[in-house]
Amino acid sequence: MEFFNLHTHKWTNQPNVLELVNQYPQEFDATIPYYSIGIHPWFIVEERIEADLAIIESKLHEANCLAVGECGLDKRIEVPMELQQMVFEKQLLLAQKYRKPVVIHCVVAFQELITIKKKLNISVPMLIHGFSKNIQVAKQLVDNGFYISFGKYLLLNKELEAVFKSVPDNRIFLETDTVEEGIEAVYELAAKYKGISVTEIQEKVNTNFNEVFDFKIFQKH
Repeated sequence: MEFFNLHTHKWTNQPNVLELVNQYPQEFDATIPYYSIGIHPWFIVEERIEADLAIIESKLHEANCLAVGECGLDKRIEVPMELQQMVFEKQLLLAQKYRKPVVIHCVVAFQELITIKKKLNISVPMLIHGFSKNIQVAKQLVDNGFYISFGKYLLLNKELEAVFKSVPDNRIFLETDTVEEGIEAVYELAAKYKGISVTEIQEKVNTNFNEVFDFKIFQKH
């Protein structure tokens, strides 16, 4: 595996890229090789929560479902926080039950996130996707056992260079999310910021991938 894309909404089917494609329960595409599946806080439909959770649980039995998510908390939307938290916690408990990592969407709710992780005693890896905050928030997350994925905002915001450099190599992932640029562009910028080669950043991300994800299903590649 040359490149691992932790979070994308678009499968590009490149032989040198392993893409973790974000899937939603009601829009599941069985042709996508590797995916995460979850209820995004933006798309919580109250009368459908149990049905969505049942679909997620059924997919968690499958080897090519690599993670739960994206799921999480978002204080900038109108969905009540109590409802968001309930849906998020149910997904975390599923992740814990099936030993799957969790890809997390978090907006202005990092303190709540850390509190929930501790309250539920979640031990599976938790990965914050699309990080765009400051060094202090990054450090707090790392200190509480989270991994941090950079992509869209790394490309868009030069000020994230210092934040990215501050995160230990054994806690980083890279992604494209919804940007048009390919994952190679993210790796190139990440390597430049860390002052190392693209090959070295690939090795670091691959090491983290092996730590977090059940790698044996990829031995045939």
